[in-house]
Amino acid sequence: MEEHTSVLARMSLGRRELLIATGLLIVMRGAAAAEPSLTRRLKLKNAHTGETFDGPYRDEEGPIPNAIADLAQFLRDHHADKVGPVDVAALDFLADVMTATGQREATVLSAYRTPETNRMLAARSFGVAEKSQHLLGRAVDVAFDRRLADAETTARRMQRGGVGWYPRSHFIHLDSGPTRSWEMDGTGLDRLLVFRRGNGRTRSVADRLAAHRSLARREFLLRQH
Repeated sequence: MEEHTSVLARMSLGRRELLIATGLLIVMRGAAAAEPSLTRRLKLKNAHTGETFDGPYRDEEGPIPNAIADLAQFLRDHHADKVGPVDVAALDFLADVMTATGQREATVLSAYRTPETNRMLAARSFGVAEKSQHLLGRAVDVAFDRRLADAETTARRMQRGGVGWYPRSHFIHLDSGPTRSWEMDGTGLDRLLVFRRGNGRTRSVADRLAAHRSLARREFLLRQH
C-alpha cells in the first residue's frame, strides 16, 4: 500500500472530488479540520484478517484519497464485511500516540462496527454501548509490542478524546469523541487474550469473537456508571 496508485489517482481531480468519487464518508472535524495539514504515516496490522497498511494517509494537502480508501477497507467491520466512515481525527490521534511513544506498528483489534454487528451482539445478550464511537468510525482498539502503558498515559495526557485501558488484555481504546478515560482491571480477561492461546497458537475467529463480546459487555456496563 506504500505507493497507493490507482486509476483515480491518475485523474485530474481535486482531493475532495477524489474522495467523493470513491464513495467514502471521510470525517474532518475538530482538531483534524482546524490544524495545518501535516504528513502522517501509519503501520498497522489487523489481528482478525491479517491485512496490513503501511504508508502515509495524509500530507500537506490533506487526506490522501487512495490511502483513505485502503484504510476504510482495512478498518471495516470484518464480522459483517462492511466498510464504514473514516474519521481523520481518530487516525491522527493514533498516529500521534505512536510517534510520541516510538511505536513502529500497531495491531488493530477493533475499529468500525456496524449496527448489524451491534444487533447481533445484543441478540446474544451481550450489551453494547448504544452510542459507541466504533459505530461512527471514530474508535480503534489497538495493541503494541512495547510500551503499551506509556502509550495509554501519553494518550490520556493529550486530552483529545476517549482513552480506555485494558492492561490484562493488552490493548488500549482510542477514540475522537468527548474527552474521557476509563480503566478495566482485567479480572478474568487474561483468559480472553485476543492474540494467543497459552500454548502460543493464534486464537480462532470464534474465540476472538467471544472475547470481543465479553469486552463489549464490560464496556457497556462501565459506561452506565
